[in-house]
Amino acid sequence: MTTASAESSYTSRHLSVLEGLEAVRKRPGMYIGSTDSRGLMHCLWEIIDNSVDEALAGHCTRIGIILHADTSVTVTDDGRGIPVDIESKTGLSGVEVVFTKLHAGGKFGGGSYTASGGLHGVGASVVNALSARLDVEVDRSSKVHRMTFRRGEPGQFEDPKSGPSPDSPFTPFVSTSELAIVGKAKRGTTGTRVRYWADRQVFPKTAVFAYDELVTRVRQTTFLVPGLTITVRDERGLEGTPGADGPHEETFVHHGGTVDFVEFLAPDTPVTATWHLTGSGSFKETVPVLDDRGHMVAQEVSRDCEVDLALRWGTGYETEVRSFVNIISTPKGGSHLSGFEAGLLKVMRKAVETNARRLKVSTKDSAERIEKDDVLAGLTAVLTVRLAEPQFEGQTKEILGTAPVRAIVARVVEQQIGAMLTSAKRDEKTQASLLMDKVVAEMRARLSARKQKEISRRKNALETSSLPTKLADCRSDDVARSELFIVEGDSALGTAKLARSSDFQALLPIRGKILNVQKASVSDMLRNAECAAIIQVLGAGSGRSFDLEAARYGKVVLMTDADVDGAHIRTLLLTLFFRYMRPLVDSGRVYAAVPPLHRVEVIGAGSRKNEYIYTYSEAELAAVLKKLDRSGKRYKEDIQRYKGLGEMDADQLAETTMDPRHRTLRRVTAAHAENAERVFELLMGSDVAPRKDFIVAGASELDRARIDA
Repeated sequence: MTTASAESSYTSRHLSVLEGLEAVRKRPGMYIGSTDSRGLMHCLWEIIDNSVDEALAGHCTRIGIILHADTSVTVTDDGRGIPVDIESKTGLSGVEVVFTKLHAGGKFGGGSYTASGGLHGVGASVVNALSARLDVEVDRSSKVHRMTFRRGEPGQFEDPKSGPSPDSPFTPFVSTSELAIVGKAKRGTTGTRVRYWADRQVFPKTAVFAYDELVTRVRQTTFLVPGLTITVRDERGLEGTPGADGPHEETFVHHGGTVDFVEFLAPDTPVTATWHLTGSGSFKETVPVLDDRGHMVAQEVSRDCEVDLALRWGTGYETEVRSFVNIISTPKGGSHLSGFEAGLLKVMRKAVETNARRLKVSTKDSAERIEKDDVLAGLTAVLTVRLAEPQFEGQTKEILGTAPVRAIVARVVEQQIGAMLTSAKRDEKTQASLLMDKVVAEMRARLSARKQKEISRRKNALETSSLPTKLADCRSDDVARSELFIVEGDSALGTAKLARSSDFQALLPIRGKILNVQKASVSDMLRNAECAAIIQVLGAGSGRSFDLEAARYGKVVLMTDADVDGAHIRTLLLTLFFRYMRPLVDSGRVYAAVPPLHRVEVIGAGSRKNEYIYTYSEAELAAVLKKLDRSGKRYKEDIQRYKGLGEMDADQLAETTMDPRHRTLRRVTAAHAENAERVFELLMGSDVAPRKDFIVAGASELDRARIDA
């Protein structure tokens, strides 16, 4: 199309339609937050949420999402379908109003949706404005209606037989728009199909739809709307996605609501059952309303707010709280979350004060006061509030701003959790007792960690007495260079002291097997001498109060014997680090030493000295001996097999295990943290039955020759 023809086809009518959408294209960040992958995903959420709102209103049971290979995306639903009749004020069809007019739709002051995710009436029109092409099809009245847009402007594409494309020739509507009827729909069938191509003039090529993020959001939606079925299909074939080798499809549907969601999210062994709380409240607010003459007037309206909350406490200290408003996630919280936390803290403080004598808590000591972090430790919760026209901070809807919701949620939490904590029923009474014990233990752990932090910073020569006497500290103050070796037993300690470089290598001996912290409570762990010594020596606290910046050593090396007991001790130590000093593992600062299993003494030819070769497995030993035999070299038949670190002399230990120039260290990472958590729970947890099943299932694969006995 020439410049002249383009100008002649651009009439004043287009200005009236595109006036608002041009503002969106000029300032997209105002509507979708950013123009990177996050903003691209937000556009997709806007279209999906329109279908979900139909499900919330009880008119939709199935939603389909397809990520096409040509970078477009299709969202389908079996809802009522966007209205196709003419809207009286604009003279446009309902489809065109929804996709071209800002602040227009069924949720903007209308009575179609009592509680929806959309409220500003800009979602679909913003996506349309930021799309190189958008096609919408609506099934209503036994007909299939269709309309297409290019960057928010309605018109017609001349597509080739190969299929639709945003690059196809486009003719905009000039005088009047047309909602075309392109086919027949089955009698009684209704629904909407939206396919759009994101505009690469707005979004960079690096911005792509994140499959994992999409699946996570879809899964949480099906938890929050019980009975809704959502199917996700990925046809892009992108590397690193489940659909890399071909189209990949997953279907999600759940019927248990927020209770099922909490069970899915909970990472640890439960302390309480999953409690399901519901309640409601009402409030009044003043809102602007259009009167009969089209003037905006202030009017006081009454709002209802429904609260749906599921929560449970587990043995861990991580907190997982998800909050939603009309199924829209609010990752940054808002008034509903602050009300939940305030109500929870108030009711727990009251319960602990009432049971202060049994819990041995001083009500007069201000230090022994329950804080929010003590209550939230180990908590998994899903909080949903539903209300008409919620006030969010911005179109991205990450923070709820409706102030009265805070008091409503707080009241529901206080009343219902208070009733659970004071219940006379045996089961609920037991759970309440366990919960209060946990909260008080977390409080004491926090106070203990604070004291440890204060006394276990890097000490000078006059202050080292506050650290465990068995610690053989290093001289260097350079944290990045310093290393702490946790050594198994006093016999290995003596050799290690001679083998280490005392300038930057510190030694801490432990007596045999430490406490299994996967089974023990926080207070038991802190009372254990070995665990307490490790935490004190590292000087960074434990659990929620762990401060990686305060750690006194750059590397922590677990140096245990190369046998079954040594492996067990190493596993117990790793459990301690994983549960209570997780950032140390995440940052790659925990290592396992690799001591040799054998020493082969090769006899030197003539006057040459004998040479020593260290091997680290039976297979490596066999390969070394075979190589020596093949080359005609002789070696002493009495090959030394190290049963423990104490059997080595200092030179051997330094050369093989401690000297940075020759040693081998295995870095312990948490790249697969969720899998690691499951394995720790299986092998070290308090639930015996799964561990027994695991042992029985693997018994047939046991090789007796591998047992070091």
